[in-house]
Amino acid sequence: MDILIISASALVASGLTLFSGFGLGTILTPVFALFFPVSAAIAMTAVVHLANNLFKIGLVGRDAHWPTVLRFGLPAALASVVGATLLARASTLAPIFDYALWGQVHAVTPVKLSIGLVITVFALLELSPAFARLAFPAKWLSLGGMLSGFFGGLSGNQGALRSAFLIKAGLSKESYVGTGAACTVLVDTVRLAVYGVAFQTTWSAALSSETGMLVLAATVSAFLGAYFGKRMLKKVTLRVVELTVALMMIGVGIALASGLL
Repeated sequence: MDILIISASALVASGLTLFSGFGLGTILTPVFALFFPVSAAIAMTAVVHLANNLFKIGLVGRDAHWPTVLRFGLPAALASVVGATLLARASTLAPIFDYALWGQVHAVTPVKLSIGLVITVFALLELSPAFARLAFPAKWLSLGGMLSGFFGGLSGNQGALRSAFLIKAGLSKESYVGTGAACTVLVDTVRLAVYGVAFQTTWSAALSSETGMLVLAATVSAFLGAYFGKRMLKKVTLRVVELTVALMMIGVGIALASGLL
């Protein structure tokens, strides 16, 4: 039953990325977090995210503007080490406090609190028309890379900040997509390396058990969701879908932060 629930959730979440303003990582992280520890959910989402952007590189990589990739992507990759290391350390900290509710004990841990707050804040930001219009001058590209990479390593939420800084870099539409994909691959590759070292014991146990099959099923389902979603309809922005997804993400973020999940 778990594999069906996880697969269906990942498929729907991935498909929704084509009909809303939210990225794959932004939506999938809370979905995975419903079934796995937060740190594992972020690492699993990074695998899907990296594979998806490697596919994009094959399609539009030739259009990437490599000087911009170096100015933005390299600082982003370096900063992702800091974010990923902070996630790894936070995941080992003892709960801040616990409480009983409806006959069950819930623990508020540093990692759940921080990631829950980040998910909630980014959901609110991506809904904000003012944030959608936000664009920074090209002179701030390296700083933007560091901010985007840090939050990418910490929680996987990097797309919104990346867009805000790259949109004013003077790139064509094709070059913008290719450059964004190249920067994302750099960040995802580096943060996955950090996750691999930090969570190697957890991952070794997971990959040698039934959990490994759940991870594989969720990953395949996410790709299927994106594939069929794209075939059904070109990417559009539907406000109702955006609001629905945002409310779900905010709900999950609050539940994580409060220890309910």
